[in-house]
Amino acid sequence: MPRVKRGKGHLKRRKNLLKQVKGYRWGRKSKIKLARTAMLKAGVYAYRDRRNKKREIKKTWQIKINAASRENSISYSKLMGALRKKSIELDKKILANLAEHHPAVFAKVAEEAK
Repeated sequence: MPRVKRGKGHLKRRKNLLKQVKGYRWGRKSKIKLARTAMLKAGVYAYRDRRNKKREIKKTWQIKINAASRENSISYSKLMGALRKKSIELDKKILANLAEHHPAVFAKVAEEAK
């Protein structure tokens, strides 16, 4: 049976790894061991922050709704509770959009909830 040399695959993996860490600082862009750990860590951060991004967006919705509802003399929690009781099914994303871009419409919604 002939001997099989596996250098091509090894070199290809290393080349692809270095391509992925292009632009990293210090040895992480050129040294295989450092590049591998940096890439794995970057993947972990990316996965985590895709979820954190959603969390931050939801926080801004709540802040926008709260600010607009206080202008209409009702607190955020009272507004949300009243909307739920009256079964007005507008989600926070829509309410935040109304609060930011269409304050008159938001005022009508807040008045309806009271």
